[in-house]
Amino acid sequence: MTDRTDGLSYAEAGVDIDAGNALVERIKPAARATMRPGAMAGLGGFGALFDLRAAGYEDPVLVAATDGVGTKLRIAIDTSDVDTIGIDLVAMCVNDLVCQGAEPLFFLDYFATGKLDVDSAARIIQGIAEGCKRSGCALIGGETAEMPGMYDAGDFDLAGFAVGAMERGRALPAGVAAGDVLLGLGSDGVHSNGYSLVRKVVERSGLGWGDACPFGDGTLGAALLAPTRLYVTQALGAIREGGVHALAHITGGGLTENLPRVLPKGLGAQVDLNAWDLPPVFRWLAEVGGMGDAEMLKTFNAGIGMVLVVAPERAGALAEILRAAGERVQEIGRVAPGGGVAYSGALL
Repeated sequence: MTDRTDGLSYAEAGVDIDAGNALVERIKPAARATMRPGAMAGLGGFGALFDLRAAGYEDPVLVAATDGVGTKLRIAIDTSDVDTIGIDLVAMCVNDLVCQGAEPLFFLDYFATGKLDVDSAARIIQGIAEGCKRSGCALIGGETAEMPGMYDAGDFDLAGFAVGAMERGRALPAGVAAGDVLLGLGSDGVHSNGYSLVRKVVERSGLGWGDACPFGDGTLGAALLAPTRLYVTQALGAIREGGVHALAHITGGGLTENLPRVLPKGLGAQVDLNAWDLPPVFRWLAEVGGMGDAEMLKTFNAGIGMVLVVAPERAGALAEILRAAGERVQEIGRVAPGGGVAYSGALL
């Protein structure tokens, strides 16, 4: 084999293989910290292995979910505040899995950028590992793609892939009936949906990411980067106690679109908008953006990040179990004959 002195190299084309290898070494400790029963190997192989029997399953059904973070990434990129955006990525996937009644088992990430900055990428992936650790799932693999010409300098994109399992016959939703109680779990802000509209509102306000937050402490950028709340361990604990018929992760489409997804044909939801206090971030977005209840409820979580549909006789006990696990729980309505979501009261 001979080397030509006038030949081009991959590095000259903008791809640094050595930087990619350095990143893998940097993130191995964070990935190891997420290991759980069933995970069989660390990072570096061509594929990742997971043993369902070692995880305690006898007759498992696998459940998979994939998602991203959307244009919330733009705020993280513009502020260089990337430490928690990986938590958002994990949450968007595993919060969906638990709605099927599944326990998240493992997670893989896809990180693409124009020019790999090892320090920044390591911070992002350490956030992913933190989200996995909090959710009880193992970060067992992923892909880092350096793609010059596809992304501007400093830009990146993220996608996540989560796989979970449940014992056969335990899938949710199941047993939803008229009269079931809707328990709403509080969100930690905007989470990871509606950020194209959020950025329009910020533009209208004339504020920058580094300006003082008009609805809370710190900067506006930091407040809007508050990570998506992880509901996994709390929701699984409630499911194990019995009486949970369905769960709805309140993401894009808000309560208006997501609650009907877990209700059988012929049933709808009646929601009392006075049952919880609208968090200040949403009140500010509505005021500056000139939005009414309908737009807020169809675009944002409006302060409710997850809804549990539960048997009425179990509602009180389950609410206490969830509060003991750290959740802010409100009874926000009931399942009733009909369809869609019918609102009473006023959000704003």
